[in-house]
Amino acid sequence: MNIIAVDDEKLSLEALVSAIKENLPNETINAFRKMTDAEVFVGRNGCDIAFLDIEMRDGDGITLAKNIQTMNPKVNIVFVTGYGDFTGEAFSLYASAYIMKPVTTEKIKKALETLRYGQVLESGQIKAVTFGNFEVYCNGEPIKFKYKKTKELLAYLIDRRGALCTNNEIIAVIWEDDDFGTDRQDYLKKLRQDLTKTLSELGREDVVVRQRGQIGINPKSIECDYFKYLEGDSTILNSYQGEYMSQYSWAEYSIFKKIK
Repeated sequence: MNIIAVDDEKLSLEALVSAIKENLPNETINAFRKMTDAEVFVGRNGCDIAFLDIEMRDGDGITLAKNIQTMNPKVNIVFVTGYGDFTGEAFSLYASAYIMKPVTTEKIKKALETLRYGQVLESGQIKAVTFGNFEVYCNGEPIKFKYKKTKELLAYLIDRRGALCTNNEIIAVIWEDDDFGTDRQDYLKKLRQDLTKTLSELGREDVVVRQRGQIGINPKSIECDYFKYLEGDSTILNSYQGEYMSQYSWAEYSIFKKIK
C-alpha cells in the first residue's frame, strides 16, 4: 500500500507519521514537506491514502488533493489541518476524512475506519518482508502456519518470483540435500497443503499457483519489498542493507543477490 503524509512543518509531519504508524505498523509512510515532491512520488508510484495538510508554504492541500485525484482517481484523501473553515471545500472533493490538529492515534484510527475506497484495507492483504529476516503478514498480523517449514516454502516461492518450482527443486533447496525419498516427498506434500489451507482460510487462495508436480506464487497478489526493489521503487531502493531472508542459508545464493 502506498501512503503519503504531507505537511510543511517538521514537527507536525513527524507527529502525523507517528500516529499513522501506530495504526499501520507494517506499512511504509512516505513523508513530504514539499507539495511538488509528493506529486512526483504519486506520479511514479501511485497512492492509496494521502494525509494532507491544507495550508502550506508552497501551496495548499486542496490543490494538491485535486492533482493527486487526477493521477489516482480512487485515492483516499484525508485532510489534516488546524483550520476548520476548509471543511466544505475539502468534502466537495469526496475526501474520506477531515482531521483537526493536534493529530492523535485515535483520530487516525477513525479516519482509517471510514475510508471512501476501503479496498486498500480489505480483508486478506498479504505483505511479505524479505530485507533482513523473512516475515509475511495478513492485514498487518504475522501469518501462522502449522509447520515451521511452510513459512520457508513460501519464502522460497517468493524468492522465485512466480517461477513454478518442482518438488525435487524445493527439497534440494530448503533441506539442502538430494534425498528425494518418500519421507521427504510426503513431508513436502504436507507443507504444500498447509500453505494452501492457511492462505485459503485467509481468503487468499489466489496467492498460490499449482500445476501437476509444480508450485509457485502469483507475484501480483503479494505486496513485497523485494518485488518493489526490482521494479526500481524509489521508496525501497535505500531500504536494502545487504541482508535478504537472513534466517535461510539458501537465500545467500538467491538470484536476487546476483542481480541487485
